[in-house]
Amino acid sequence: MDVHVTNSTVRGATRAPPSKSYTHRALLAAGYSGGATVRSPLVSADTRATARAVTAFGGAVGPASGSDAGDTDALVPDDADALAVDGFDGRPAVPGDVIDCANSGTTMRLVTAAAALADGATVLTGDGSLRSRPQGPLLKALADLGVRAESTRDNGQAPLVVSGPLDGGEVAIPGDVSSQYVTALLMAGAVTDRGIEVDLTTELKSAPYVDITLELLDDFGVEATPVDGGGEALEGAAGAAGFVVEGGQSYAPAGGSYAVPGDFSSISYLVAAGAVAAEPGEAVRIEGARPSAQGDAAIVEIAERMGADVEWDRDEGVIAVRRSDLAGVEVDVGDTPDLLPTIAALGAVADDDTRIVNCEHVRYKETDRVAAMAEELETLGAETTEEPDVLTVHGSESDLRGATVDGRADHRIVMSLAVAALAAEGTTTIRGGEHVDVSFPDFFDAMADLGMDVERDGAGE
Repeated sequence: MDVHVTNSTVRGATRAPPSKSYTHRALLAAGYSGGATVRSPLVSADTRATARAVTAFGGAVGPASGSDAGDTDALVPDDADALAVDGFDGRPAVPGDVIDCANSGTTMRLVTAAAALADGATVLTGDGSLRSRPQGPLLKALADLGVRAESTRDNGQAPLVVSGPLDGGEVAIPGDVSSQYVTALLMAGAVTDRGIEVDLTTELKSAPYVDITLELLDDFGVEATPVDGGGEALEGAAGAAGFVVEGGQSYAPAGGSYAVPGDFSSISYLVAAGAVAAEPGEAVRIEGARPSAQGDAAIVEIAERMGADVEWDRDEGVIAVRRSDLAGVEVDVGDTPDLLPTIAALGAVADDDTRIVNCEHVRYKETDRVAAMAEELETLGAETTEEPDVLTVHGSESDLRGATVDGRADHRIVMSLAVAALAAEGTTTIRGGEHVDVSFPDFFDAMADLGMDVERDGAGE
């Protein structure tokens, strides 16, 4: 679907979508349980993949009211305000068919470790993009723990074959490729007999995402502990040398339900839209922005550093953003890789240079997001310099003008380009607009309600 965004201003209130990161973890945690309700979930292409995996392991997912939990996407409606999960109680069955993770890297990594618990073989695959992403370190870790875990093409990429059962133990894994490897091992390790000790061989990047996992595990009654080099417990994942999760634990949220918080990765586009295109004298108000362990809440501080007029009422969970002159800054995205496209879009509108550093790992997402943002922003008239671990956007040398750009089949690229298009002269056509369904299905509806001049080819077909 092509989306056409014309230079326009925005104002008014909108609500942040639920967190994709929390929804993935909550659905799988509920699957590990004897049964639980996940309230305020994000129902999207990615989270449906996790729901299908829970079903494949012998669980079931469906609306919390109106019908029993079911086993098809049709029984996970887009507007579900709560999902009932019949869990497999820590013992996943061997799936009767291949698990298709579609385009969801989070699903594949978390589910790969869950598959190791089954007493038999599980095959996991996905679309072309997912089959090009690295899974090797997680496969090696599982193999070191005594599980058969292989890439069918012997290249560390899906399709994968995993045969359990996993008993637990101690394992070493790099921390600078994907924090999801750690999350996967911790979630599965809690229901093994022996538990799992994870030793990091390199510094942990994206530590806030592991903090999300630790927070959610605690809410489900599971204890997992980050430790320093001497084995002493730490308060959070940052600076951890490893993690310990005891075996024989049970997943059981208080009251049998868990509520998903708002998604700060998605909030970042709304904050950026207000910063570059809020109607003079007006604000964009974002509701559902309550504090949590999400590292991407850093977008508020980053926008403020760039000169945006931002107010965050943490008690009420409301962010108000007003348009103001922006100036480039340096931002380290080692812990917040999903913010790179948003920051790059802001940098194209700001004066001076915006340097996004420590970003090499952002090249291994749905697409190479460093190259994608550099190339697509240049199509719009921005000046950029791309290095292996640094993206610099030269705002003072940029003059954004409408053009046809490619969303690279990546939801975050599409939404960030839409933000840049608000400030570009004329109309910008973004190819692949339908991919926002991965994390923010109502993005263009929400932006239209705020005043974005947007048209969609084939919308509603």
